[in-house]
Amino acid sequence: MLKPSIAFVASRSEEAQAALAEVRARYADVPLENADVIVALGGDGFMLRTLHRHLALNKPVYGMKLGTVGFLMNQFRAEGLIDRLARAQPTVLKPLVMEAIGESGSTSTSLAFNEVSLLRQTKQAAHIRVSLNGAVKIDELMCDGILVSTTAGSTAYNLSAHGPILPLGADVLALTPISPFRPRRWRGAILRAGTVVKLEVLDPYKRPVSATADSNEVRDVIEVSIRESRDRTVDLLFDPEHNLEDRILNEQFAC
Repeated sequence: MLKPSIAFVASRSEEAQAALAEVRARYADVPLENADVIVALGGDGFMLRTLHRHLALNKPVYGMKLGTVGFLMNQFRAEGLIDRLARAQPTVLKPLVMEAIGESGSTSTSLAFNEVSLLRQTKQAAHIRVSLNGAVKIDELMCDGILVSTTAGSTAYNLSAHGPILPLGADVLALTPISPFRPRRWRGAILRAGTVVKLEVLDPYKRPVSATADSNEVRDVIEVSIRESRDRTVDLLFDPEHNLEDRILNEQFAC
């Protein structure tokens, strides 16, 4: 097998920058547009930024953990990288597409590999109408916020908000309220991946709400539409003994 052409990218932390110098001394580093694979050094936050920045290149991404959280990363080892890349297994990620309408009437479109979340901007609870595929399911949800999560992102913010862990490849999304007040008994839903979720902010001037797709925030939204992307995907590479599907499964048994 031919050696893959590798483009290395790293977060700005001292640890990641030191690792970047080490791997560049061991392996050839090519420009991103000429690479067969992108190797990202950092934590999950840096991995998400890498996926967003380089999605248009349509290159597989292999991450190595050099940060606080590394759920989307492999363990860092400078040696044996070529063999690890040859053995790595791809996981196809489909991002969510968020279309947010602001108070001014402008529309902002963003992608999210983990989740799209709506959060109250003031001390007052948000009031949100929830619709699925054009049908209203909750006339008025009083809450701190609400989020839609992918399977890959279900162990992140979604889990912290007491949402379900979703098996990888299950072709579903999680709709999870954040600190719901009314309806008191509603704890969220598991949706087919093709569902279009519309979230309308009621009384947005008195109770303003922001919308965030991964780390891209839009303030003062009045309506947000969320759906799974139909045409954009990325391959995330994992060592066979440490693949993402097993990690998500193991999270369901974590104590």
